[in-house]
Amino acid sequence: MNYFEFYGIKESFTPEAALLKKKFYELSKKYHPDFYANEDDEKQQEILELSTLNNKAYQTLSDPFKRLEYILKCHELLQEGAKPQLPADFLMEMMDINERLMEVEDTDQLGHITAEVLAIEGDIEQDLQQAMLGYEQLNDTAKEERLNKIADCYYRQKYLLRIKESLNTFASRF
Repeated sequence: MNYFEFYGIKESFTPEAALLKKKFYELSKKYHPDFYANEDDEKQQEILELSTLNNKAYQTLSDPFKRLEYILKCHELLQEGAKPQLPADFLMEMMDINERLMEVEDTDQLGHITAEVLAIEGDIEQDLQQAMLGYEQLNDTAKEERLNKIADCYYRQKYLLRIKESLNTFASRF
């Protein structure tokens, strides 16, 4: 079951935290296994599954990164093992950074590359926040277009994460 439907709220990248918590506690009380101790095994199993679903839903929807991944998965824009199509200019920029990283000779050079990577990361985050803004009010066609932009930001962030890991590796050398 879709977590947003389970909580009876609209799909959103920015759901109200207090509302999520309220729904979680409401359903925690409703589906607490102790209240069904005298029921038959089938009913107890059903309640246990609903209680587990409630916990998973809250863990996912209350965490911004997990929520982002969840929504993208629900719309089949994030699949295990899939190779995303990143923009060629972004890939060229990352290749340039990687090449310069391999040639780093001192902490000054590393610092410049690190600052550049952090600036790119900030730009991607800004693009992501902009794409998520007002998502709930869009019609289905506009949502699909916006979701593609969000998925692009997500994949660029993931790629940049590998660059940041390389930066940390090189930083430990100095």
